[in-house]
Amino acid sequence: LMVWEVCSPRDYLVTIEEKSKATFLRAYMNWRCMSAGSSRVCVRMVGHKMEESYSETLKEQMSIVEMPLSDPPLCISCCPVNGDLLVGCKNKLVMFCLKYLVINQNLTVLDFERSLILHIDNLIPAEVAFCARHIAITTELDVLILKLEVVQQSADRTEQCAHRVNEGPSTHTLQLELDEFIVCQKPVELLGEESKLCEIPITLESTELLTEDTKRFQVRYLRFTPDQSPFGFCEETKLHSVQLLPVYQTGSVTAHEETENKKELLSLFCFFSLPHVGYLYSVGKLVELISTYQYSEKSEQAVLTPQFLHVITSENLQCFTVRCSAAAARDEDPYIDTTVKACPPVALDVCTLRMQLFIGPRAICHFRNHIILLTKADMEDITERRKPTRRMLSRKADSIKSRTNSESEPGWNLYIINTVSTVQLYREMVDYSRTYENVKTESCIHLLSEAHLLVRAAIMDPCFLTSDEKEELLRAFRESCAFLGDCYSRFDTKDYHLALPYYRMSGLSMTEVLKRLVSEGDEMQTYEKGFVFYLTHSLNEDLNEELSKESANKVLQIFYLADPVQLPHILCSPCMRNVCPVTAVKYLQKVEKIMPSVVLTLTKAFMALKMGDLTMYELEMDSYKETILACGFIGQPKLLRQRKEGMVLPTEFAVHLKEMQPGLLVAATVALHENSKIELEEADTFFKLLCSNSGNAIPQLLVDFWEALLVVCSQEEILQELLLRVTSQYVWRISKQQLPETKPLKTTEDLINSCNHFGLIFPWVTSIMSVGSPSDKDYGDDISKLQSLLCSQSIDIASALPVLEPLTEAGNVGLTIHVLCNTRLGKYEEAIDQLLKRCPDAAVLYAQHELKDDNRVVWWNKLLPELCKRTRLTGNDCPGLISSLKEALSVVAMELELKDFLSLLPEDGTAAFFLPHLLHCSQRKLLT
Repeated sequence: LMVWEVCSPRDYLVTIEEKSKATFLRAYMNWRCMSAGSSRVCVRMVGHKMEESYSETLKEQMSIVEMPLSDPPLCISCCPVNGDLLVGCKNKLVMFCLKYLVINQNLTVLDFERSLILHIDNLIPAEVAFCARHIAITTELDVLILKLEVVQQSADRTEQCAHRVNEGPSTHTLQLELDEFIVCQKPVELLGEESKLCEIPITLESTELLTEDTKRFQVRYLRFTPDQSPFGFCEETKLHSVQLLPVYQTGSVTAHEETENKKELLSLFCFFSLPHVGYLYSVGKLVELISTYQYSEKSEQAVLTPQFLHVITSENLQCFTVRCSAAAARDEDPYIDTTVKACPPVALDVCTLRMQLFIGPRAICHFRNHIILLTKADMEDITERRKPTRRMLSRKADSIKSRTNSESEPGWNLYIINTVSTVQLYREMVDYSRTYENVKTESCIHLLSEAHLLVRAAIMDPCFLTSDEKEELLRAFRESCAFLGDCYSRFDTKDYHLALPYYRMSGLSMTEVLKRLVSEGDEMQTYEKGFVFYLTHSLNEDLNEELSKESANKVLQIFYLADPVQLPHILCSPCMRNVCPVTAVKYLQKVEKIMPSVVLTLTKAFMALKMGDLTMYELEMDSYKETILACGFIGQPKLLRQRKEGMVLPTEFAVHLKEMQPGLLVAATVALHENSKIELEEADTFFKLLCSNSGNAIPQLLVDFWEALLVVCSQEEILQELLLRVTSQYVWRISKQQLPETKPLKTTEDLINSCNHFGLIFPWVTSIMSVGSPSDKDYGDDISKLQSLLCSQSIDIASALPVLEPLTEAGNVGLTIHVLCNTRLGKYEEAIDQLLKRCPDAAVLYAQHELKDDNRVVWWNKLLPELCKRTRLTGNDCPGLISSLKEALSVVAMELELKDFLSLLPEDGTAAFFLPHLLHCSQRKLLT
């Protein structure tokens, strides 16, 4: 037996065996039957069809699958994601895809299909690693990391693919400070035409049957080559222990075999080692060197796990921490490295956890929470070294089990080492970190970061959801976040801002954090930037937590000592609701002497209201003009509004302003909206709650806000929304004969003078309203505001028509609304018909105002004929029509030629009535 490997996802064993100078590649399926006592064995060739009667026995026997190759196999690797097999031979790599053979309804067996051959010139692979279409190959001098990328199918079965190459030029070097300098090239990606510089051509040969599902691949790769000068190749530069380690999405699968194929790959890492140094790369989305491991002595072999790197040397087993979980966490969660979440940096220096002496370690592998170690000691070593070993990965001596066979060759031992549970090792690291706690060094943060990453790696394990330690791990995770938050709060460090995300992830309340960090009765305690940063952000957010009076007063004292500028803002936090206002005013007065501001004055006024001291309140509010006070609320909107469970709530300050200074309240809210401190819908809720209105009832103060916002609003979308809202409210009040509950802050004249969206009311509208009903005068302000809006060019009439519908039949008000809408829509003839029918006295006045330029033809095409027709029908009973007809004749006589004017006159008309207008038209012609 030369090489063997167990495939975890599909539970088969693959070996390279040598017999009679011949080398065989074999896969052992259903091999656990042998350990269960069954001695039946089936031998078959890969891909050969099995007879159904013969295959029925496969359920209860081990199957040996022979896989013939044209060249002797040198190394093998199984993909931990899907179970595919990769075989390394001289100048080529052969990939076997795992597949299921359905024998009958009750029997399905595993088999292989040779699917792809990678031909690589001048390559003799020493080791290979295979995972998720990534291939890592080591030779004596190089590490190549290949990635197979699916491309569109080609008609050729064999194709030469374009390469995207990562190759290390000699100008980029990494100097390693060891006993001897070993200089290794740093990888730099070469793209496009530069890839032709690669001296290792790769040809892909597809060997599977062509189907619709056949995949074609191309290759890109990273190359790592130690600098051999000036020594040439020697044992000091021999590469070994290449591995590809997948990390999956957190909790993406359970431990059950039937869901193993549903694991979602998150990140991929590659490790390889020189005798004195190891390298860990991230090779997923980006190729990046994560960690460098320097060994105390020459290494023989290493094995990488998500939590540790285990390395054997000639005399001991070493354990190092890894950064895979830190890198994978950033791939998984975009909120890492923000104020929401944090994770120790990938670049954090690695630690040596423990070292344990062994006699002659030869090979090492890892399985779950076990390290399997094979050793071989010479006879003199066995007699000389009987000293007790130092503890490394286990807590008890009986956790290391040795299996020896007295009949075998002396000195061979197999050790199964049970690793310490994650929670237990985490506790040890936390306890050890406390030795550095009082000296405030980065060592404490480093140890706690290692402990945090250890727990995070365990949580990212696919079996985490079904782990017996699940609750313990989650508790340890939150606890580690709290410990890190404490460190960044207490220590003077450049990364002090990390206190905030770590405390957030810990789940601790602000009160609990205060208890952890604030000493009772210590007036001289100093507070570092991290703690102040955490408190500032936590208090400025809309949290539902209310601090007790004692805690709130303590926070007040902390900020007065550490950051007095923040005092006004801190006092406006909902968390500080229970703070003593008298104490707050004393602190504010001290700060005001040094740094006065409008926000500070408003905060003092707010505290005066809480104290019930209206004299002090008025004194503070009189310190500045209303316009300055309104802008001051922009600096701290929480003086007026606070959020609770996503809802905007008015403060006591806003309630007082509503009663005493509603104009200031509206102006301040407009300023907040224009500075993106409050949304339009939030303002609606704010005023409804402030005025105790629920449902669809619109308080007058909200209408005042809309009108004031129209004056300054520049966004067309919001502008049209506001215009529709005020229009709807005017229409509702007029149609329901509902008066506003408070006096409007602005009259129609005020709005016309200050806002472009309210226009001057047309004379013909005023003429119609002059003969209106007395009841219209009760709602004159709403009527005139609505008419003023429609007299401007701002509102979109088409959108407003459904809102205006209730008023179209409402007397003279409805007439003016209807005619205004038709005019804005260009329907002049319909407007004239409505006026002649309901208010003919205003028809000519309307025409004089509206029928200009291109619309003057309506005078003689519509207005004059209609006036003549209606006058003939009514005779002398309607003097208003006769008066309008005379006005229309005077205008038309000035516009038309005599012939055209004469053709418009009725044939049965009274000559004496029309003659003056005919004479006027003819004289105008003679004069011109």
